[in-house]
Amino acid sequence: MQRNLYLIGKKIVLLTGGAGFIGHHTVEHFLKYTDWKLIILDRLNYSGNLNFLTDIIIWDQLKERVRFVYHDFRAPISETTKKLIGHVDYIIHMGAESHVDNSIKDPDLFAQANVIGTVNILNYARDIKPELFFYVSTDEVYGPSINGHLHKEGEPHKPSNPYSASKSGAEAFCYAYWNTYGVPIIITNTMNNFGERQNPEKFVPKTIKSILNNEKVILHCKKEDNKVIEVSSRCWLHARNHADGLLFLLQKGTPGEKYNITGQKASVEEIADKISLILGKKIKKKFEDFHSFRPGHDMHYGLSGQKMTKMGWVPPYSLDESLDKTVKWTIENPKWLN
Repeated sequence: MQRNLYLIGKKIVLLTGGAGFIGHHTVEHFLKYTDWKLIILDRLNYSGNLNFLTDIIIWDQLKERVRFVYHDFRAPISETTKKLIGHVDYIIHMGAESHVDNSIKDPDLFAQANVIGTVNILNYARDIKPELFFYVSTDEVYGPSINGHLHKEGEPHKPSNPYSASKSGAEAFCYAYWNTYGVPIIITNTMNNFGERQNPEKFVPKTIKSILNNEKVILHCKKEDNKVIEVSSRCWLHARNHADGLLFLLQKGTPGEKYNITGQKASVEEIADKISLILGKKIKKKFEDFHSFRPGHDMHYGLSGQKMTKMGWVPPYSLDESLDKTVKWTIENPKWLN
C-alpha cells in the first residue's frame, strides 16, 4: 500500500454508520492517516456491529480520539444527543440500510432510514454548520450499465429497486439543502466495496467460504436457451480504498459537487477465479439467471473514475492486492465467515 500523506489539524469528524462494514474501515484509515478525533453515530442494526470496532481499536489507548454515540437516524437528533456529540468540523453520513433484497421485502424501512434519516442529519447540519457534509451514496442510483457504459457524475438517475430509489431520494435532499440552506454538501458514489470483516452473505466472503467448503459458487448471468451468454459485472473497491478516497476529498473536494470513488471493473466469474487462485483450490461454478434468481437486481453496474483520477487520486490498493489481502486475512480469521 502506497500512502505518504498524513493529515494534521485536530479536526473532529462525525461518522454516521461508523460501526458498519465500510464505516469501521473508514475509522481505521482515518486513525492511521490523521490526528483527528472521530465520533461514531450508529444505531447498531444487523449491519452495524461494535465487534467491527473492537477488532481494530484498543479503546484504552484511543479513548481520547474515538467516541461512540447511539442514535437511530429515523428520529431527529435531540438536544441531548447534540450535547453528547459536541463540536464537529466534518460530517460523513454513510449510515444506511443497504441490502437490496431487504429493500424489496420492506421498502418502507428504506424510505424511513435512508431518506428521512438523511433529512434528519441534514437538519442537524443546518444547526451546527460543519465545514463539509459528505453523503455517501451508491452507483445503483444510475441504474444498470448498458453496453459497458461507465456512469459519470451528474448523469440522470434511474434506480431499479427500493434501495437505490431511497439513496437517490436522499441525494436529492442533499442538493436541496445545499441550494436552499447552504449546507456544504459533497456527494460520493461508490460500488461493491469488499474487505476484511465483511458480512459473510456478501459475494467475496461467501465465495471464499464456498470454495473452502468445496461447495458451488453461484454466479449471476444472463441465459438464452439455457446457455450462459453474459456474466454479471461490477466495479470492485476495497473499503480502505474507499476511505482513502473520502480523505482525499476532504482536502480536494468542492461543496455542491459529486464524485465517483471507483474500483476496477470485473465480472463475478473473474473475481471468483481470482479468489480460487489465491486459495489454491479448485472452484465449482453454478450459473443462475440474474433476474429470476434475484428480482430487482441489475446485470451490470459501472462508474467512471475519471474525475477523481484527474484530481490526482490513486487508490492505495490494486484489485489483485485487495483480494489477496482480504482472502489471506479471512483464512487467518475464520470466525468472520460465520
